[in-house]
Amino acid sequence: MTTPLLFLQRLFLPSRHGRVALVGGTVRDMLLGIENQDIDLVVALPHEELCALGFRLVEPTSATTIYFKHHPEFGKLEVTRIDNMADLSSDLLRRDFTINAMAMDLSGVRLDPLCGEEDLKAGVLRACSDHTFVDDPLRIFRAFRFEADGWRMAPETAALIRKDDWSEQFCAMPVERFSGEMFKALARKVPERFFQRMIDFNVGAEFLPEIFRMPTIPAGPPQHHPEGDLFTHSIQVLQRVAALSDDPLARFCALFHDLGKLATDPALYPKHHGHDFAGFGMAAAFCTRLRLPATYRKGLAWTSSLHGKANMWDGLRDSTKITLAEQAIKGGIVTILPLVAAADKPGGLPMAGWDTVVRIAGMSTRELGVDQGNLEEMPVKNREAFILQKRVEALRETQAHAI
Repeated sequence: MTTPLLFLQRLFLPSRHGRVALVGGTVRDMLLGIENQDIDLVVALPHEELCALGFRLVEPTSATTIYFKHHPEFGKLEVTRIDNMADLSSDLLRRDFTINAMAMDLSGVRLDPLCGEEDLKAGVLRACSDHTFVDDPLRIFRAFRFEADGWRMAPETAALIRKDDWSEQFCAMPVERFSGEMFKALARKVPERFFQRMIDFNVGAEFLPEIFRMPTIPAGPPQHHPEGDLFTHSIQVLQRVAALSDDPLARFCALFHDLGKLATDPALYPKHHGHDFAGFGMAAAFCTRLRLPATYRKGLAWTSSLHGKANMWDGLRDSTKITLAEQAIKGGIVTILPLVAAADKPGGLPMAGWDTVVRIAGMSTRELGVDQGNLEEMPVKNREAFILQKRVEALRETQAHAI
């Protein structure tokens, strides 16, 4: 297997090796023994030479000049061009955290001006300077994302976040930048940490005001929700789903499955009648505001709408089970819904026979043995109920054979 160093040694002429260095997360992951998904480089090479190697200049949005190239094995190669390799140390000092402020030349020799390797071994996240978050407040959420991967924030770094009010800077920040960090956190080992730290530090209400309201709202009647508030409940559901699935969409739907409870009139607490219907309507605006993909809007809407009924799975009629499965298929949550339903309460059980019901709900009329001529002659208003009955018959036949 070709290593990143060997690949780069072949990509650049030997006479240029002294003008090329791996930096940032690439060096960090190499030292941790993690396979690199992308490669970050700093080079002191002319524009023409980079273009000849297949790198494409990105229109600059700052003083930094960035080039990109895609490789089928190593993914995205991102190059920051500097005038002289003597400027490399200055580039490293301007980075976010010490574990990302290391460089390695193509012979494997490391440059580590801030002792990042020590923090790497200790699992500590430490800001490169007192200006780390002032230079780019997004780094606050990046810190939370690293904590979601198991890192521990150094006390002095936490103090840098706490000492300022970041509201004005966040209001000026594109929401896509926040959502990008949230996406990455959802895929990490302890995704709930990202959202817990937002609450702990009281930052990010400009992007996710919902989670700051959750601690003040009862999750439901105490006999059903002894955990108390909606935030605690939502975090527990996220934890249970995360233990079974690394899908960020499943985890996102788990955390916000009770979005509709935010619309409940406080006079009705601790009950939340109709929160599933409310959540279905709220999901689109919520996800659109965060600039999330359509799959997230649809997935959250249907998870919000269906999880309550899924919680009563064993008591549902066969026709209701099939309709539920049809809706899950429509919402793209066939694998997500049973996870959230089981996680919605301690010791929740799987939805027995769910895969069979989903299979039958997705069968065509031909697969169900429906005579197409008879179907076409039938009044349109009667067809849906007729097909549903055929699905029920198929389900019962399957269940009978399984006994």
